[in-house]
Order: sequence, then C-alpha cells, then structure tokens
Amino acid sequence: MTFLNPTLFTLSLLLAGLTAQSQTGSPAEPVRYVGGETVDPTVHEGRLRYAIGTESRQTVRVNRTHPELADDHGWTYNHAPNLCYWNNTFYQQYLSNPVDEHIAPGQTLITTSKDGRQWSKPTVVFPPYVPPAGVTIPDSSNGYMMHQRMGFYVAPNGRLLVLAFYGHAEDPFKEGGIGRVVREAYKDGSYGPIYFIRYTSHKTINGVQWNERNTSYPFYKKSPDAGFIEACDALLADKLMTFQWWDEDRGLDGFYGVKEEAREALSYYHRKDGNVVALWKWSHSGLSSDNGQTFSKPVKVPSFVMAGGKQWGQRTDDGRYAICYNPTEYNEHRFPLVVVSGDDGILYDNMLIVQGEVPPRRFFGRWKDFGPCYVRGIEEGNGNPPGHDLWLSYSMNKEDIWVSRIPTPIRYSVKGPVADNFDGLTLNAAVTDWNIYAPKWAPVTVVNSPNGTGKCLELSDKDPYDYARAIRVFEEGSRVQTRLKVRPGQQNTGTLEIDLTDRYGNRPVRIRFDEKGAIVATDGSQEKVLQPYRAGQWYELTISANARLNGSYDLRIDGKTVLEKAALAEAVKSVERLSIRTGPYRNLPNRKTPNEDPEPPLPGADEPVTPAVFYVDDVRVNAIN
Repeated sequence: MTFLNPTLFTLSLLLAGLTAQSQTGSPAEPVRYVGGETVDPTVHEGRLRYAIGTESRQTVRVNRTHPELADDHGWTYNHAPNLCYWNNTFYQQYLSNPVDEHIAPGQTLITTSKDGRQWSKPTVVFPPYVPPAGVTIPDSSNGYMMHQRMGFYVAPNGRLLVLAFYGHAEDPFKEGGIGRVVREAYKDGSYGPIYFIRYTSHKTINGVQWNERNTSYPFYKKSPDAGFIEACDALLADKLMTFQWWDEDRGLDGFYGVKEEAREALSYYHRKDGNVVALWKWSHSGLSSDNGQTFSKPVKVPSFVMAGGKQWGQRTDDGRYAICYNPTEYNEHRFPLVVVSGDDGILYDNMLIVQGEVPPRRFFGRWKDFGPCYVRGIEEGNGNPPGHDLWLSYSMNKEDIWVSRIPTPIRYSVKGPVADNFDGLTLNAAVTDWNIYAPKWAPVTVVNSPNGTGKCLELSDKDPYDYARAIRVFEEGSRVQTRLKVRPGQQNTGTLEIDLTDRYGNRPVRIRFDEKGAIVATDGSQEKVLQPYRAGQWYELTISANARLNGSYDLRIDGKTVLEKAALAEAVKSVERLSIRTGPYRNLPNRKTPNEDPEPPLPGADEPVTPAVFYVDDVRVNAIN
C-alpha cells in the first residue's frame, strides 16, 4: 500500500473527473469541519446540542471483587472495542488487562446481543498468551498482551472471522510482537480453534523469527475446514481491510506496501465518487482512488481538533456521512464524544453530542484516560443492523464498555409541541426521540405502567457512582410550559432530578424528588422544600418557564401552585431540553483532575446500593404565547 506524492495523486483524481483546483476534498485536505460549534472544555457536555434520539447503554460494567457479576475475571482495564452485526446478532469485542494499559497479561473478550440493549456475559475468545512447552524467548520478560485495531471480518462466503494481535508488552508496536490470530465464530454461539493468520515480519530483539515451531497456535493453512481457509485468504487479499493491521505489524516483507510512515488507528469509508477517505488519530487523513491499494500522504486536518483518541467515519443509512471523535487536544481527558455530519463525505457540519457523560473512574490504572474513548462503528461489509441507525462502540474511562445508537438522519432540533405517553412504544425497546444514558445498574426502560394502564418510562438505579438519565429535546423557546407525571417507587432512598436546560446545558429550572421523601425546587440560589411525596403515587408537575427579562418559572403539582415567579437558577435566553436523572448533576472529573496519580478504588464501587425506581409518563411541552 504505497503512499503517493500528493501532486501526482491530485492529477489522478482530476483524470477521474474530480475538480483538482478545489483544495478541500483533495489530498491536501480530504475532509473539513465547517461548523461554528466548538467545545467548552470546562463541562462534560461541552455546551453542545444533542444528536436527538441517541441511546447509550453500558454493555460491560467491571467488578473487581464480584467478577461473577461482570466477566468472571475482575480485570478493570477494558478498552478498544470493535463492533459487527452478523447472524442477526451484535458482536462486541474488547481487550482486557488486570489493571493497567499495555501491562501483561492481556486477553480479548466478546459480548453479544440480539437488540443492542441486553448483552451477554463476556466470553474470552483469545486468552493470555502462553508459550509452547520448551520454548523460551529471551526478551519476553514483560510478557505479551492483546492489541488490535480491527476485530471482525465477514468474509464473502459468509463466515465471520474474529481477530486479535499478540503484542510485546509494554509496547505492542515494538519488534517482538508475535502476530495476528484468527478464529471463526459459529452460528450456534461457539468459536472454532485459534490459528495465526499472519506472523509479524519483525524479529524479536534477540533475533528470533516467529513461526509455527515456536508459537502456541498453528498457521491457518493447517485448518481442515476449507471454508475457513477461504475466508482467511479473502481477508489477506483485502488490502484496505488489512491496512488496519499496520499499527501493530509495520511489516518489513512488503505485505502493506508502505513506503512512508503511516498513521495510527485507521478508519475509512467510501465517498459517493468511489474514493476512499482514510482517518487516523491526531486529525490525520488521506485519500485512495484505487480502493486502498495506494493512499495519498497523510495530512493533518486543522479543522478537526483531536488528540490521540480514535476518530470514526462512515456513510450512514440515509446516504449521508458522519465522523465521530473527541474534539479536544486534552489527551488524558477525552470528552465529550461528538458526531459531525455532511452530504458528500468531504464537508462536515453540526457538532452534536453522542455521549456527554463522564462517570467517576472507579479503579485507577495506568493511562486510563477519562471519558468515552476509542470510538469505532461497524466497518463496511461487517453487517448492517435493522433500522437506519449509526451504531458506535467505545470504552468509558478505559474501564467499562458501551454502545451508542444514533438515529439517522442526524438532527438536533424539534419543531412543534411534544406529547409523549409511551403507549405506542415496544416494551424494552427504543424510546423514540429521547436521549438515553443507561448504565448496567441504572437502566432506562419502556415498561407497562405500574397502575395497569398503558406504558411509561422506568428509570431505576442501584449504582453507587452512576445514574440513569433520559433527555427530551423540544422546540427552543423563551416561554415554555412542560408537563410530566412522576411516580416514585419509594420515598426513603434515591433521588430524581428534573431540569429544564437551554441549548448549552445551563440549568435554569431544577426540581428534585429527594431521598427523604420531599419534593424540592430551586428559587434562584435557594432550595425550597415544597411538599412531601409518597411511594406509589403519581404526581403531575406543570412547569411554566419564562426566560425573558429577569427570568422566572411557576410550578404546579397536581394542579396546585407551589411556586410562583421563582427566580431561575441561571440566566438563559431560552430552553430546549427536559433532563431527568437519578442522581445529582456532576462535572468531575474535569480537565484539571489528575489522571495518573495513583488512588485506591472508590469505596463500595462493586456493591449495588438499595435500588430506587421512578416512573415517568405523559410528557407534554408547548410554547406559551
């Protein structure tokens, strides 16, 4: 895979019918972000708008002291997930170490799901590397770890291959890494034998060359399954797909054809004109006009601000394009996760939140950066789930594993009134037009109403350090009336916080069902206890907010006025979101929080707290004339 001179490459694009005079879209600048939105680094959400309807769910919550509740291992460094959809099933692969990044032992696990919401307990697919009996490698004192930029390949013959790389700890890019392993995923949920599909062409520091004689798994050609060998051969022939391997291998044998330094963590997509756009870490991009056989020299794209996290680009089901990344140069503080979108795969606009939450990191570990890290989607050819959604996979704090589903077309605004009673939704399925944040121990679910009539939204929470959250974007306005019904399942534990926010995340209206059985609201800088509440009873809240002049709001509970012309907690010009969560507002860690200072695990991190359940129904939002 040769990197061509940018000038020659531009000429080749001209022959293909493109306009070489235009810098943007050429090798000089393959992509550009043209939007005016930028991130405020002082808050988790970055003061951005949300990609409406995004559903984010935790697939793996680590647990050191009760590993049976997580992955049966209790390892607390989990990172670099990959995603595919095959056999009507989501497959999510991730690598895992006991505590720290790049410290052996390391293994790779897979969790699966039929709907993207309920996920299986992870299964080890590539265990920690154990050398064969009698083989001693002099420079292997640090051991071997897993490291992979690519995890899945759906072959032309329909076989699903799972792949990973056994790298030399502590540097998986260093000579001494063993090579890439492969096994097949079967439709019954089991996996075939492990083989090497490619040995690194680098020798170890002591001159050892890896081969079948000194490694623990046979070469894939020894498989008795002709279909498996055919699938592996097809993958090896796919130069675009295998270029993702370059990071760990950096082959000396011409397999990649790289004549100049490439970049890390390749993501790619095809433009409508057939050209391939390559995206790498640190804002780098390149172009290919021959389906990945050659690429233009990588260039740094200044309009895409990012650090060492991955960026992910793809064509979406609505025929448009999206790029997802952390828009910050703070490498140890990777938040928020955003999406920008465009029509042609060249120009991108409208920076929107995919994941604006940063829960506390429960376990310290080396290089465990804060926030949603290393985003990846489903590669071209690796399946397309039902619906018209963009699916993403990432780690949180390099600790827990998450997925996000973004409906397309991607949008940020709503027109007209809101009237959600949830009755038309499917139980345990998507919550249309709501942004959902659902940890394993704090899920958000469509359920049958506890009073036996219709359906409603349930927010439950037994997580000591995280919360469930549901956000409804409505039409932006300076005078808005919001009505909703809330039914607490208890009155002596847990909280439910209800905020009206503006487009930047400022919270002028704040109401709370507290853990002592009281409904509390802010009046300017003061909190006022309004009335007690009882478990199992519905309460109808009507909030009439006026952001004009000095700003105020009225609050009625079950038709009775309990606050009149209460001062806003923050001055805003308008409001556009209803936010409901089972915990207090948070903005830690922030950019000043030390990332590499060792600290003990958070107390009680592995123990669920007394569950709290709240039901929400009949949400209505209207402009006030």
